[in-house]
Amino acid sequence: MTEEYNHLGIVVSGSLTKGIEVRLDGSASVEEMAVGRYVTIQGEKRRFFGMITDISLGVTDERITLSPPPAADRFTAEVLAGTGTFGTLHVLPMLTIGGDTGALIEGPQPVKTVPAHFAEVRLASQQDMETVFGGEDARKFYIGTPLDMETKICLDLPELVKRSNGIFGKSGTGKTFLTRILLIGMLQKSAAVNLVFDMHNEYGWEGSSESKHGKVKGLKQLFPASVAVFTLDEESSKRRKVSTDFVVRIGYDEIEPEDIALLRQTLNLTDIAVEAVYQLARKYGRNWVQSTLDIEDAEELPEGLNIHESTLQNLQRGLNTFRRLPFLTPHSSENVVQRILEYLDRGINVVLEFGRYTDITAYILVANLLSRRIYDQYRSRTEKATAEDSIPPRPLVITIEEAHKFLNPVVANQTIFGTIAREMRKYNVTLLVIDQRPSGIDEEVMSQLGTKITCLLDNERDIDAVLAGVSGRNELKSVLAKLESKQQALIFGHAVPMPVVVKTREYGSAASYKDFGSDEAETQKKTKKDIEELWG
Repeated sequence: MTEEYNHLGIVVSGSLTKGIEVRLDGSASVEEMAVGRYVTIQGEKRRFFGMITDISLGVTDERITLSPPPAADRFTAEVLAGTGTFGTLHVLPMLTIGGDTGALIEGPQPVKTVPAHFAEVRLASQQDMETVFGGEDARKFYIGTPLDMETKICLDLPELVKRSNGIFGKSGTGKTFLTRILLIGMLQKSAAVNLVFDMHNEYGWEGSSESKHGKVKGLKQLFPASVAVFTLDEESSKRRKVSTDFVVRIGYDEIEPEDIALLRQTLNLTDIAVEAVYQLARKYGRNWVQSTLDIEDAEELPEGLNIHESTLQNLQRGLNTFRRLPFLTPHSSENVVQRILEYLDRGINVVLEFGRYTDITAYILVANLLSRRIYDQYRSRTEKATAEDSIPPRPLVITIEEAHKFLNPVVANQTIFGTIAREMRKYNVTLLVIDQRPSGIDEEVMSQLGTKITCLLDNERDIDAVLAGVSGRNELKSVLAKLESKQQALIFGHAVPMPVVVKTREYGSAASYKDFGSDEAETQKKTKKDIEELWG
């Protein structure tokens, strides 16, 4: 890219809150500009770094628009270009990156002022991008490249896992691919250990793809020593030729009233039926589900239970749903939570596949039940470590899909996921939420998400929900609306120094697998050592 092409134009107006207007020189083609690209503005004392958020056309004399030259008259059009007609860029300045020589002073700083009139504007160079976003290292993981540039955009993963995060986008925009890439990053950099509730069997052994092969490798194929696949559906796993590490069975006696309260809408329960659940649990203890299902008539209810027959029937109809889920049994001999924790403690990521059981009832029940108990264990361990001044458990990231089902305004205060999102790793547990309807998620929860990675959204309410409370929200709204439907995302929050539009790195080819690959010999050696230490 030549210096002449780098030069775009000059600042003509603007403000800190609304952005800067840049008039393009006649030598700069407006058609070469694109929303989401980066520019630098050389001020008198500092250099500003910003994003193009809008592009428009202007004229010096309104008569030109009333009597434009004929389309065939290219000579007149060229004479007017840059004088009578011109292009305008709307730039949102976000950082200052140095003094008048461009030398780095204290690293990129938040912008607090604006450049003067007629300051020179250039396309950001590779060096500018590297100064702002840095390169890949022990902390930072390469997730994609800026539009029309080859610079690696990296996420600060230790910073990322300090808070819960979200991946959003309408159906078919690549949320699953982005999630795989992010999970690989956390695995590679040992930033956290992951528990993935894999509703559609996309992350464990292999996932689906729109490529000619139709399949891509999952985490287990890329990192066999660092990933364990648990399954609720052993038959489905065998049919898909997936080697699993553990078959999950959950007993009725593990289901608590809080789990049923969350499923009220899914099981079509009345509010009175949910209240009855707490009475039955107090009366029957851990066996309340089976005991309730065994009752044939309200007259059989023990003395002291004030439950109407229609309420009992409503509750029994809801609980009968559990009988259609083979992974639920009256009693399970295995402690699923303990098995998951054994793997997490050794630094092995756990992917729980749901097989054929992709209905939302099964997903909400299992994800909430297991997460609540695992969170309780982490809380106890963290409090003990604090009291004894010892090492706390390693950071855990719980990944959930269809997040609005767990985090909508009605139930967010009742679920463990709402608690985790609000507590911001108080007990070393955070969330990675994946959803195509962010407007369905509670506003308070959305405000606590540290980093958001957003693919294309076309619903106005969803766009507003994702960008709520973000500086430069209106300008970023136009950027988000202009994303391509595949392999592009807007990233903003704690893991990046400023909002950035990226073309996400490739996933699915042999070259990409090699790029993501780990030293498996070293990983297996470490895993063997962890096992020996665990079992003495």
